Amino acid sequence: MWIDTHCHLDAHEFGAESLDVAGRAGELGVGMIVIPAVARANFDVVRDLAAQAPNASYALGIHPIYVPQATDDDLEALRAQVALALDDPNFVAIGEVGLDFFLPMLCEPDMRAKQERFFREQLRIARDFGLPVLTHVRRSQDQVLKHVRQVRPAGGIAHAFNGSFQQAQHFIDQGFRLGFGGAMTFTRALQIRRLAAALPLDAIVLETDAPDIAPSWIHPGRNSPEQLPAIGRALADLRGVPEDVVRAACRASALAALPRLAALVD
Repeated sequence: MWIDTHCHLDAHEFGAESLDVAGRAGELGVGMIVIPAVARANFDVVRDLAAQAPNASYALGIHPIYVPQATDDDLEALRAQVALALDDPNFVAIGEVGLDFFLPMLCEPDMRAKQERFFREQLRIARDFGLPVLTHVRRSQDQVLKHVRQVRPAGGIAHAFNGSFQQAQHFIDQGFRLGFGGAMTFTRALQIRRLAAALPLDAIVLETDAPDIAPSWIHPGRNSPEQLPAIGRALADLRGVPEDVVRAACRASALAALPRLAALVD
């Protein structure tokens, strides 16, 4: 079984096809798709989608790109929704949360401060409920690590990891796995490919981030969880190991990172 640990299946790019896409991915061996929320407005959307797709689960959180419009009421609503969601077996994590220091509007001093405050509070929610986090770490690995070390949530995944080997080890030391997807299929992505080839396989999880980060063979088209098996084969090729080895190891790594998944896939 393949597990897509990060897929925005509710995105508008999928239109009315979300359930069909999940079904086709399932036929290709993708036994689980984790759908992270990005804002309070789509908490119900990802929950309902996971309830309808037999191979889907969800996470709740406020993405850093949505922090500019977010309010403290949204944080309070998140904490309340998480408390209720603990009774839902499809709920597996806090996410997508983190820091983004790539987009210029998010790099202004006031917005950096707001991002960090929202991230830290969401880490506290994860810690208080014993949940892992799906972290957005775009040009912010060290800052994300700082807050993780201080708040100490129950591990999680550094999504779309593109840092150094040293940063990767620091995340691993904090109980995190590292997410790899379509970016590693591009021959010019030298650092990502080095990381994917050399990091311990039990520290890696696979993801699509669909509809974004399409692999090389469909870029710049819409990405989909249907592409995950081929992405997994690309990782196997990079590492020079059989596909079955990568599939089993990344499945085990995903279940270790997101323990509530185990009841859904076993």
